[in-house]
Amino acid sequence: MKFIYLYLLTLSISIPSLAQQKSSVNWGEDIKLKKGSTDLKVVCTDNTGIYLEEAHIKMKSYFVVGATFRGSGTLIKMNANLSEIYRRNYNKDLRGKEFEQFFPLGNDLFIFASSYSRGDRMLELFAAKVNKASGDLTVRWQRVASFQQESKKDKIEFKLTYNADSSKMVLVSSIQGKEMNEYKVQEFDSKLKGAKPVVISNEFEAKKYQLEDVIYTINRKIILVGRTYEYEEGKKKKEKFLDFNHYNIRVYNEAGKQESEINTTVNGKWLSSTKLLQEKNQDLILAAFYSNEKKSRRVNGLLVQRIDVNTGKVISTIDKAINDAMLSNGDNVEDDDKEDGKETKDNKKDKERKDAKEDKDAKNSKDSKTAKAGKENTKDGKQDTKEEGEGFSRYMQFRKIFYSSDGGLMILAESFDTYTYTTSTYTPGTNGAPGHWSYTTYRVYSSGDLLMCKVAPQGEIDWLQVLPKSQSERYAVGTTSTGGGATISGFSFFSSLKMPFYSGFGVVRSGNTINLVLNDNPKNAGVTQSGQKVKSVTRFGKSDCFMISVDELTGKMSRKMIFNNKEIPTAMPRKGVVLGNNLYLVGRNDRMFGKTKIAVGKISVK
Repeated sequence: MKFIYLYLLTLSISIPSLAQQKSSVNWGEDIKLKKGSTDLKVVCTDNTGIYLEEAHIKMKSYFVVGATFRGSGTLIKMNANLSEIYRRNYNKDLRGKEFEQFFPLGNDLFIFASSYSRGDRMLELFAAKVNKASGDLTVRWQRVASFQQESKKDKIEFKLTYNADSSKMVLVSSIQGKEMNEYKVQEFDSKLKGAKPVVISNEFEAKKYQLEDVIYTINRKIILVGRTYEYEEGKKKKEKFLDFNHYNIRVYNEAGKQESEINTTVNGKWLSSTKLLQEKNQDLILAAFYSNEKKSRRVNGLLVQRIDVNTGKVISTIDKAINDAMLSNGDNVEDDDKEDGKETKDNKKDKERKDAKEDKDAKNSKDSKTAKAGKENTKDGKQDTKEEGEGFSRYMQFRKIFYSSDGGLMILAESFDTYTYTTSTYTPGTNGAPGHWSYTTYRVYSSGDLLMCKVAPQGEIDWLQVLPKSQSERYAVGTTSTGGGATISGFSFFSSLKMPFYSGFGVVRSGNTINLVLNDNPKNAGVTQSGQKVKSVTRFGKSDCFMISVDELTGKMSRKMIFNNKEIPTAMPRKGVVLGNNLYLVGRNDRMFGKTKIAVGKISVK
């Protein structure tokens, strides 16, 4: 008997100056995944339904000493009531090919697959059009691109993305292994007819340059946003490490010739995170967080520039300092509840490890002023969060930038960090046998405060708000015999970071209101402004899902709980897809014993 999730809740926490948004929540039938399925995500939606991708591993061949596997994909379509219309797998169609992804373009949906020839060291990328009504392939496989390895050690990386107005598909690829950086950029129309590929290279050593973003403008300008690194002396003699130096942003024409370079060194400030987008009038908007010192742990301000895409010259600059008074009373985590005691301990340990990692970076730096400042802000071995301004950490990253109702810009950013650590356990031997050590490596995904900013059409900053939050996901990634502590880079353009699953947030707009959907500790029901204390959430199955409504014009916020994750498969708002005033999302509970529960939900805002 199928278990149907239908959960509607309208508990409101009112703020007089901002009317609450009316919302409803509907969960569909429990979806039965096939054995070996690794992921389920929303691909796209249209007026006829919602399309889901179920990815799983399928055996390709078997040998006496082992087996080889390939990726396989299944397309699931549901109607507006979240009932399944069809489920179509492409195992027969994928013979000899590896499933890559589904990609919506215009009103169509395409499936992409790859094929690798060891003899030729050639990787080929294919695409086929999907009939959205039945799931069948209406157009057979056509080759989209090919990638040639010079050496078996070369790593081929590629990514499908969109141009500035999402009307075209853009394929960006690179063969990692060469000493210099080289990227190939190719535009495709809605029928997958490709333009001539553009090859772009630069003078940086491969290890000292990391591509972070590619913007393909409406007038076919190509902008590469990269992070450059330089070797610095470590704590020990002859020890060197690569350290972030500055952003490199260059504009190329459709022939691959560099036309301009955008100056990212602004008044001696260090940019810690940047985001570029193209306006409707074809000007570029650059938003950046900056610090006054290279190794500072906090963000000191926000920079917004309007740039002429044809010349690379800055048209206007808005510089907004962010002061500590905005978080004057903010202690990030404090939990005296016995039930949450274990997760609080885990969270504090994760925070201590994160601080230790930052201390190590500061000691390795040549910037003595920063190291000195770090010592002055330490008391009794504990970090002074008020002086360090932890709510505006250097890990602040842009999540969404879009137009507001008055033609200005809305900027949403989030503090995010991911790192690993290793713990050791000793097991004594028995009956004369020696004991042994086991090492377990964990990966932590830490999603912190939300920063929101409204930029007026004239360029001035209307308001800036901060919503305190503390979300943390931790996963065991294997048993090793060595220690951990290395930071996982989240800057690479080609990285496909699927995690975290339950932290982060989704966004759905309604009129002049921005609605943020996120999982949070139930005790944070009254948190709507900076400076308020927040409880950390690590056990998302016991969390509440909240809707934070933000007025675009004033920045005022209200919060209400829309459902409890105990009653349904735990929701994943960050992975949701928006159609109109609806946010479609997946909920999932993985169980060590028993079947995994997974369902699709719809959050509607009026």
